[in-house]
Amino acid sequence: MKEIIRSIVEDNTTKNGKIFDYFIQTLIMLSLISFSVETLPNNSSHVIKFLEYFEIFCIIIFSAEYILRILVSKRPLSYIFSFYGIIDLLAILPFYLRGTLDFRAIRAFRIFRVFRTLKLIRYNRALHRFHIAAKIVKEEIILFFIVTGILIFLSAAGIYFFENEAQPKVFASVFHSLWWAIVTLTTVGYGDVYPITVGGKIFTFFVLLIGVGVVTVPAGLVATSLSKAREIEEKERK
Repeated sequence: MKEIIRSIVEDNTTKNGKIFDYFIQTLIMLSLISFSVETLPNNSSHVIKFLEYFEIFCIIIFSAEYILRILVSKRPLSYIFSFYGIIDLLAILPFYLRGTLDFRAIRAFRIFRVFRTLKLIRYNRALHRFHIAAKIVKEEIILFFIVTGILIFLSAAGIYFFENEAQPKVFASVFHSLWWAIVTLTTVGYGDVYPITVGGKIFTFFVLLIGVGVVTVPAGLVATSLSKAREIEEKERK
């Protein structure tokens, strides 16, 4: 019996396994829609009651699935502390803890359970390529974040020097200036904090030029690593 249940719950290559996975994925999507509808301000009492009943139904199914996965797993602890295990637990935990604190927002993490669907279709190879690409580009990405952190600090210190006297409330310290540095370097520029002095505007011009490079570097690194990952995958196939 345990082997039969394992073939349904864990093996999504079989017909019953695919049906089970598609059912769970459909229920996940419906529960996310239900969660979103629940946040609407003018829901009627009938809608609220229906959403509550539907949430209870989802919790029963998800809880049963979680327990089954633990029971049929060859290494239960490995599953419990794995990425999928933690996400599966977060999918049901808010319901059981709602008597203490409001953890309803955690239900949004159910979206990560959709990753199981990727095992059912051809995207499994794409995930493998991303895994290879992450290994290839790991050191460059770490170095990029270190350099970006240095640039953010220098930008915050620079704009503080130029704008502190003119705008003492907005640029009160280097820490206050960090928000401006982040949104400017990422070229977002919300417009809530901006320089008014000539020196500050010239400094901002150079920061924006650097920001264009900061935004494009990760995209180039990922594109190059994915191209290498595809080459490695082709060699492995041959």
